[in-house]
Amino acid sequence: MKPHSYLSLIIFVIVTSCGQQTDSNKPQIGNDMKMDTVQCPPGSSKLDIAKIEQVTGMKGTEKNGEYKITVPQNDLHVTVDGFKIIPPMGLGSWAAFTSCGDSVMVMGDIIVTEKDLRPVQQEVIKQGFAITAIHNHFLRNSPNVMYMHIDRSGDVTALATGVKGIFEKVKEVRGKDPKAEKADSVSSSLNISQLDSIIGSKGESSKGVYKYTIGRPDVQLKEHGIPISTFMGFNTWAAWQGTPSKAAVAGDFTMLENEVEPVIRALVENGIEVVAVHNHMVHEQPRIYFLHYWGVGNAEQLARGLRKALEQTAKK
Repeated sequence: MKPHSYLSLIIFVIVTSCGQQTDSNKPQIGNDMKMDTVQCPPGSSKLDIAKIEQVTGMKGTEKNGEYKITVPQNDLHVTVDGFKIIPPMGLGSWAAFTSCGDSVMVMGDIIVTEKDLRPVQQEVIKQGFAITAIHNHFLRNSPNVMYMHIDRSGDVTALATGVKGIFEKVKEVRGKDPKAEKADSVSSSLNISQLDSIIGSKGESSKGVYKYTIGRPDVQLKEHGIPISTFMGFNTWAAWQGTPSKAAVAGDFTMLENEVEPVIRALVENGIEVVAVHNHMVHEQPRIYFLHYWGVGNAEQLARGLRKALEQTAKK
């Protein structure tokens, strides 16, 4: 090879290599990564709520164009460490609808007993839904209950029909409508203003339970490319009952992968029991982990422990 030809080859290789360099901060398209091009923030597409109510025969709650049906499990008289677990403490099944263009997605969480699990699983699959998680919220609970997460995208009529079928299967197996029994309540004398001050948020009271629901606006979460809001289940929550000297708190943390270890450490070091760590979704971006916890003790000390765990999330 002539000297000038060799030099030309070197220059070509250098220029070509530089042109192929990528910015690590920008998403790359390859065999193992697809560019997310779905653009449908909550409320941007019209959800046919009237159709959902007509097909399911159930009334739900609308927020920012999304719709959620909640079924309190009033028939399940669950206790943990002497505390009564009522629906505001995390004993409510739900299915939430969000729209994206001409399609609709449903995400839900169905509470089942050991007797319910198999037939309800079969019904979920029969109705064309995916099961994305099955897990516990509590330990030492009597009776034992599990939580089954579901999702599916498609036509609103088909999804509403499926949701109705799943809830009807629960009623069939138990021989009763979970929400038909009288709603239970608990007695609490917590210092709400003190809890608000420590947690740095305000909650809502229901049947003696005081509950915080805290979103993650720092994370733009998508499942199947569709944005997932706080209303659709992407949130951290804490439900309280009891007295200032002996309170119980149950809840759920949403965490990015680098937050899992420090959140667990903060909870455990402050006397709060971590009872489950798992996923709720399968195709979400970015990857999100969920953690369920249970604490019994002095309310102020528990609140300060929760605050330390919260400080491990949403860090810039």
